[in-house]
Amino acid sequence: MPLRRALRLVFTPLIALVLLFEEWGWEPLSALVARLARLPFVAWLERHIASLPPWAAAAVFTAPALGLLPVKFLALFLIGKGYALLGVGVLLAAKLLGTALLARLFTLTQPALMRLAWFARWYPRWKTWKDGVFARVRASALWRAAAGRKARVRAWWQAFRRSI
Repeated sequence: MPLRRALRLVFTPLIALVLLFEEWGWEPLSALVARLARLPFVAWLERHIASLPPWAAAAVFTAPALGLLPVKFLALFLIGKGYALLGVGVLLAAKLLGTALLARLFTLTQPALMRLAWFARWYPRWKTWKDGVFARVRASALWRAAAGRKARVRAWWQAFRRSI
C-alpha cells in the first residue's frame, strides 16, 4: 500500500518526536508530582483515584487532556496574534503540565484501566508499537551520535566538577 507507506514515512518522525518528549518527561515528571503525595490532601486524593472503578478511572485519566485543550487553543490564538514566544511558552507549559498529570494519573489508574477489555487489548499493542518506534530512533545514526556527544559532555562536566 503506497499511501500507507507514505503516511508512515511522514507521520512516524513527528510521532517519534512527541513520544520522545513524553518519554523524556514521563518518569521524572511523574516522580515530581508523586512528591506532592506527601501532602495529606494529595495523598488522600491519590488513594481515591487509585481505588476508582474502570470507567471512572478512564474519565479521570482523560480529564487533564480535555482540561488543557482551552489552554492550547489560547496558545494558538496568541501565536496567531503575533505573540509567538508567549504562545509557544504557554504551549510548552501546557505540555509539561499535561505530561506530568497524565503520567501520574496513569500510574494510579493503570490497574483499573487494564480491567477495561478494549484498553487491555489495545494498550499492549500501543506499547509494542511505541517501543518499536523508540528502537528505530535509538538505532539511528543521529541518535547514536547525540548519545555519544552527551556522554562526552557529561564526562567533561564530571571532570570539571572534580577539578574545582
